[in-house]
Amino acid sequence: MKVVSSLLLPVLLAEVWLVTSFNLSSPFPESQAELESQDRRNQTWEDTRTVLSDGDNDDDDDDAEEEEEHWLRTSQQQLSNETSNFGFSMLRKISMRHDGNVIFSPFGLSVAMVNLMLGAKGETKVQVENGLNLQVLSHAGPLVLPALFKRLRQTFSRNQELDLTQGSFAFVHKDFEVKETFLNLSKKYFDTECVPTNFQNSSQARGLMNHYINKETRGKIPKLFDEIHPETKLILVDYILFKGKWLTPFDPIFTEDDTFHLDKYKAIKVPMMYREGNFASTFDKKFRCHILKLPYQGNATMLVVLMERTGDHLALEDYLTIDLVETWLQNMKTRKMEVFFPKFKLNQRYEMHKLLQQMGIRRIFSTSADLGELSAMTRNLQVSKVLQQSVLEVDERGTEAVTATLSEIVAYTMPPVIKVDRPFHFMIYEEMSRMLLFLGRVVNPTVL
Repeated sequence: MKVVSSLLLPVLLAEVWLVTSFNLSSPFPESQAELESQDRRNQTWEDTRTVLSDGDNDDDDDDAEEEEEHWLRTSQQQLSNETSNFGFSMLRKISMRHDGNVIFSPFGLSVAMVNLMLGAKGETKVQVENGLNLQVLSHAGPLVLPALFKRLRQTFSRNQELDLTQGSFAFVHKDFEVKETFLNLSKKYFDTECVPTNFQNSSQARGLMNHYINKETRGKIPKLFDEIHPETKLILVDYILFKGKWLTPFDPIFTEDDTFHLDKYKAIKVPMMYREGNFASTFDKKFRCHILKLPYQGNATMLVVLMERTGDHLALEDYLTIDLVETWLQNMKTRKMEVFFPKFKLNQRYEMHKLLQQMGIRRIFSTSADLGELSAMTRNLQVSKVLQQSVLEVDERGTEAVTATLSEIVAYTMPPVIKVDRPFHFMIYEEMSRMLLFLGRVVNPTVL
């Protein structure tokens, strides 16, 4: 399949496997009466308004709508902040396992876990909320988190320039009883498509799922599943496809092989892009790092963090928080500069369930998991895996456009030239919501 030319094509896939040790033979839809009863108990937050006054005039309605909109904006910002901090914590966990290239999606992983949380109850659900740092928002209502993520997804989908595609599959074993309430809520909030699957024929199931994922990721992940356990009952797959085009592209004519310092003693040759123009940037005197904004079309941005000295990049990770990033953004100044930036491609796959357990999300992966909202047959039902694979490709392509006016605050005078010729971190986020879409580290641009 031919991939449309684009600057950035990262793909995120988070799978959740639920495996039982026994065979279930009931059809998965529950009765309509039970579904309606469950819907009444889980009345969605958008159908419920807080009574702000006793009156019923138009002014009172306007005040209520204003208050609700304010609450939505505040909650959306809190969701973005906590998802970012969750991502920074996850980066630190990944770094404990290896110090090479990293690429993953905090947003995508949070979406996958909140989707799964629709099926969890009790302490199992509480641990997921706490691990994602979203317990405060969750306490506002049983479906507040899914609704907030849905609102974000709708905002992203309306932005044609952003070109961010998201979706979800539920591959359900043909004789596994999944509650219709769970399937309906997952469809409503995460646009989940249900696909009947025969996991006992593992070869056929693997081919079917790989076909769906290959198609949705436009050929970027042709073979996600290598093996399928024949006792698997349900696999949830959440994916994100982002094709970012630079707001102002790098001209391929100026791309040349140049030196990239892996550490103080080793260096390699990489294709180095070049552009002269107006860039927003700052310098953090405390951490001795340059911060550079590379904007995309559609109000998305790659934030590049480059340590002043080669080899210091890992030490910075202990201090990464949303507050630090916001300080950097507030101190940015736009000026004419020369920027050298390497072309690179990353393809990383992580067993997120191991990292999530280190962050306190344990019960859902154990025999004591309570997935009573997912299936009535919860005995011996637990999540076995949460996997995430991300592909990131950066090159010169993009469409010329006028850059936006940025803050005139500056923390430190930047050099007229920024050359990203040593290990660096990057963050890709949507400007309006400040949602962290992708987070990563490039130690060697020539290694996937």
